[in-house]
Amino acid sequence: QVHLVESGGGSVQAGGSLRLSCAASGLTESTYCMGWFRQPPGKEREAVAGIDRGGYATYTDSVKGRFTISQDRAKNTLYLQMNALKPEDTAMYYCAAVAGWCYAPMVGGRFLHWGQGTQVTVSS
Repeated sequence: QVHLVESGGGSVQAGGSLRLSCAASGLTESTYCMGWFRQPPGKEREAVAGIDRGGYATYTDSVKGRFTISQDRAKNTLYLQMNALKPEDTAMYYCAAVAGWCYAPMVGGRFLHWGQGTQVTVSS
């Protein structure tokens, strides 16, 4: 059974940085697309970034140049380094996984496994 646990969320001022982590267990397939999604208050969930075991990474336009997705396969951990944070980045951030390769656009409905989320709040 796949289990995903996010950590690293918090409150930060605009322009600050946070690093989210997602500890994964139970990943038994040969390859996975691992992704970060977010849901701002009162809005729909949206894709943020994804990365697969081949190293392919994709980002939504609003975070390009500010966020970096990475993975430590030895630790089965996914990261999201978020720099130059903006108030509009405020959201609950979720880690997700699906067997196979990543491709754009990332669609949440494709992902089968989800974590519980970690809150990111950016104040102006």
